[in-house]
Amino acid sequence: MIEIERKFLVTSDAYKVLAFAKNQIAQGYLNSNPERTVRVRIKGEKGFLTIKGKGNQSGMSRFEWEKEIPVAEAKALLDLCESGVISKMRFEVKVGQHVFEVDEFYGENSGLIMAEVELGSETESFEKPTWIGEEVTNDERFYNAFLSQNPYSKWGK
Repeated sequence: MIEIERKFLVTSDAYKVLAFAKNQIAQGYLNSNPERTVRVRIKGEKGFLTIKGKGNQSGMSRFEWEKEIPVAEAKALLDLCESGVISKMRFEVKVGQHVFEVDEFYGENSGLIMAEVELGSETESFEKPTWIGEEVTNDERFYNAFLSQNPYSKWGK
């Protein structure tokens, strides 16, 4: 139940032609407190309820519990969420032995594109595609819960 992942900003749209899957995602937060976020997500035709704990020192590892729920229930729960529901398109791209999930954000987070890769350990090596740039794993501004309350478009570049 420990998720280990690294996050990167994306520097080009080269990932789009490499994607083997693509899904629209809507997600909101019943609780966006970094100590214990509670997320509701609709991904394609499936609903999910997820609880995440606070990240460790490196920002790579944290507790994650997720259950699939009926889409009708997920839609009802989205109505109860804090303001700032996130809308994004997720592209899944296989690179070497890993799958990168590339999220292209819409709405108030438009212009932000991030890639995540899940790992078996914090020291696991992986092939970095040419279309990823700066690592933002330990930067809480790039957590979706933060983005739901502090949209990327309002950061003031």
